[in-house]
Amino acid sequence: MPKQLLLLWAIICSGIITYFCLTDSSNIPAVNIPNMDKIVHFCFHFGFTFSWILFFKKELKGKAPDDYKAYFISFIFSVFFGITIEILQSVLTTTRQADVADILANAIGALFGVFAAIVLKKQIDRI
Repeated sequence: MPKQLLLLWAIICSGIITYFCLTDSSNIPAVNIPNMDKIVHFCFHFGFTFSWILFFKKELKGKAPDDYKAYFISFIFSVFFGITIEILQSVLTTTRQADVADILANAIGALFGVFAAIVLKKQIDRI
């Protein structure tokens, strides 16, 4: 798969996450499932990290001495992206606020994204 397509996919995923995290929360349907917010954060960052790993593995192929560099870069990118979104929620929105527990859910989702990519390494390397 061309790296430009993987980059486009990762950017689209990032944009969707940004939109849903910064949109007015009154526009999002209420769901009465305990900790649903944390589950959503986990899933967002799982997908975010996994999609950026796909791109970085293609981008760094043959350039990086360590195959796991793509995993590390994607994980760090996801964590900083999540922290930035939390800060922006408290600064740019009136219906949302920063939450340390969301940052933790983001980081755990990112970590699971890395683990999934490692488990699926052979399949990813064929992309």
